[in-house]
Amino acid sequence: MSDTVSPPAARAPLPLWLAAPAAAGAGVLMALAFPATAIWPLIFVALPLLLSALRGRRVGGALLVGLAYGLLFFGLQVSFTARYLGPVPWIALTVVEGVLTAVALVPITLAYRWLPLVWPRSRAVALPFVVAGLWTLHELFLGNWPYGGFPWARLGMSQAQGPFAPVASWIGVSGLTFLMVALVALTIELARMRGRRRPALLIAPVMTLVVLAVTPLFPTTPSGSMRIAAVQGNGSTGYFDEREPYGVITAQTAATRTIGDAPVDLLVWPEGGVDYDPFQDEATARRLTRLVNRFDAPLLANTATERGDDIFNTSFLWTQDGEASQLHDKRHPVPFGEYVPDRDFYYALAPELIGLIGREYTPGSNPPLVRVDGVGVGLAICFDVIYDEVIREGVMHGAEVLVFQTNNADFRGTDENLQQLAFARMRAIETGRSVVNVSTVGTSHIIRPDGSTVATVDADEAGALLEDVELRSGLTAGVVLGPWIQLGMLVAAALLVAAGVLSRRRR
Repeated sequence: MSDTVSPPAARAPLPLWLAAPAAAGAGVLMALAFPATAIWPLIFVALPLLLSALRGRRVGGALLVGLAYGLLFFGLQVSFTARYLGPVPWIALTVVEGVLTAVALVPITLAYRWLPLVWPRSRAVALPFVVAGLWTLHELFLGNWPYGGFPWARLGMSQAQGPFAPVASWIGVSGLTFLMVALVALTIELARMRGRRRPALLIAPVMTLVVLAVTPLFPTTPSGSMRIAAVQGNGSTGYFDEREPYGVITAQTAATRTIGDAPVDLLVWPEGGVDYDPFQDEATARRLTRLVNRFDAPLLANTATERGDDIFNTSFLWTQDGEASQLHDKRHPVPFGEYVPDRDFYYALAPELIGLIGREYTPGSNPPLVRVDGVGVGLAICFDVIYDEVIREGVMHGAEVLVFQTNNADFRGTDENLQQLAFARMRAIETGRSVVNVSTVGTSHIIRPDGSTVATVDADEAGALLEDVELRSGLTAGVVLGPWIQLGMLVAAALLVAAGVLSRRRR
């Protein structure tokens, strides 16, 4: 077949002059599907627009369409990065993610062009599932590269308050994304084949919708409860906040005392809830020891710690004997926030901004888990909640409850805390575990294994949540199968590309 004649499945339904604006509109609608707006059904409007805009394009056109979508979507989704440092970080992150999105969506265009050539009967079912797999791989690509990736806006995470969330407990967040895209792609093909429609062609989209709509939560086993106090001090914890010596720990202590004399099994403070390293500063150590003895309960707290020449973002369990032998260091320090990769290069480009980032945090390697009276408590520090392997490792090591400590003070007044909270909800559903999501300035929530909220402290308020938090044991299928599903998609995509290349060469 000549390059100048496209097979029917590959012909563009939209001219390029219309496809690019349609993709930009899809980016806006997709952003509105995520918190704070959280109109999740808009995904099923945005996806058909974008897939139709990608279809039938050559590589150059696909890049333009993908860029129009990526820039609008990420420009709205990560606008919180401009809160304190102005537009430069926001524009930089938007452009990087937009360009990477454009590149990562090109294989979908190629699949629409190549697969009908390799497998002429693929259009009805195989092609939509291949498109769904390639979409999921594009999310994994953005979530792993560069500098550890930025898996912030995966489609599955939009279901934190949607009806399809339980599916993640069976096949993970990536599997949920796959089925959502498959449903849209199958429906598109069904509409395009209306002239040759057969009842059998309805089976795949109907079955996919049924799986999404009626799948129950994967069962995990109740194993008791733990009385947890999550404390939001609302102190001056922002990067540019004016701080008094020991001001943060003072605010956290004051909010903790509102618990009164109620019994507690575990006190939890947020990321950055301690001003100074208690392993180096005796005054901080004494304050923590007095507090845990006052409540007769250990304290899970967080601060920056130094060991040798390295600095870590560390969560630690402080006990009544004035020690903390259980530590977890943040696995993925935020590039250009907690460290600067290739500092000399970026300093030459933006010396004033790069100069503001003085510390260079080292990635941790210890397990994201502490044990309190034999109960495993899985951990994720701030943005580590978006990395599947951190959550999975904690649960695989025996976590019966998850604690996510974060500091949203640099994003006061933005949607960032609600976007991060959506991740916390989905992690509860995916793992079948209760989640304690505690922030310095809000919002802090205690979440049931089904994703519903037990209690909350609103943003910009000081307070403490004291609840008997349900413990669960057992692994969900989503935790066990999630990595294998991702690997399977990667292998299948490689085979598809190889088959497409060979087919083009033969033709």
